[in-house]
Amino acid sequence: MQTSDKAHQELIQAWRAQARSKPWLTLSFAAIVLVILILLLISVYQGLHLAHFNYAVSGGMAGFIATALGSMMIYFTRTISLRTQDSLLGFAAGMMLAASAFSLILPGIEAAQEILDQRFLAAAIVVLGLGLGTVMMLGLDYFTPHQQASAVLCGVECQRLSGIWLFVFAIALHNLPEGMAIGISFTHGDLQIGLPLTLAIAIQDIPEGFAVALALRSAGLTSTKAFLIGAATGLLEPLGAILGFTMSSSIVLAYPLSMGLAAGAMIFVVCHEVIPETHRNGYQSAATSGLMLGFAVMMFLDTALG
Repeated sequence: MQTSDKAHQELIQAWRAQARSKPWLTLSFAAIVLVILILLLISVYQGLHLAHFNYAVSGGMAGFIATALGSMMIYFTRTISLRTQDSLLGFAAGMMLAASAFSLILPGIEAAQEILDQRFLAAAIVVLGLGLGTVMMLGLDYFTPHQQASAVLCGVECQRLSGIWLFVFAIALHNLPEGMAIGISFTHGDLQIGLPLTLAIAIQDIPEGFAVALALRSAGLTSTKAFLIGAATGLLEPLGAILGFTMSSSIVLAYPLSMGLAAGAMIFVVCHEVIPETHRNGYQSAATSGLMLGFAVMMFLDTALG
């Protein structure tokens, strides 16, 4: 027990050292969290539009169900080739990038232009949101456990297992901004924006849920435990949807700003987590082809059918 307490104290000290080593990121991340909390309080005080709120929660639940379906695939297969995994994740990454552009950034600029009646300022608001979303994800990535933290907690003998759990944690963490994007897209009850974005996120949640369950089973867990934990990572989707909807419903300019924030967070996740994961096994061409196909499919769905 004393060893565990000492390890956690060392971990806390390591996090404090991290915060001191990058004060600009620490202060920026804290400011963004404060702004989000203020917007949430304003929205709660004003009251939520329950009809649109139900859309947001339903969209978040769709992401959770898709994650659970992906995890359930662990029962029907013993293995899947790395090429296929990378192709599927690349396809999901392409859909996410297209959804960020056509379901968040462009509608965000249009919404801001309707409010400000000035194209330049409208684009600036969304660009500011992109920056906030990027800094938010940089902060989450910087202040959450990484390999050095796992070494403090469990030592060299469990590095492989801790690495798998860190992968699971990363997947669960980036489900939060995906859920926020869904909630934000339904703020005004516009199904032409919300449905394509929700579809894109739900589709990419399926291979992610399967990847988590597969990683856990490779670590020695039973298929049932791997499925349950993999499905549980999707619970942050409805939570993020509630957070995003509430935040963007506060003041008029919060909606386009939140659209930019969600887009920045999603693009960061794709570039920082998904694409590097698809390129580390030597199947870059298959992954990139999948990405281009996913982008094309999502662009068609969003522009032709949206």
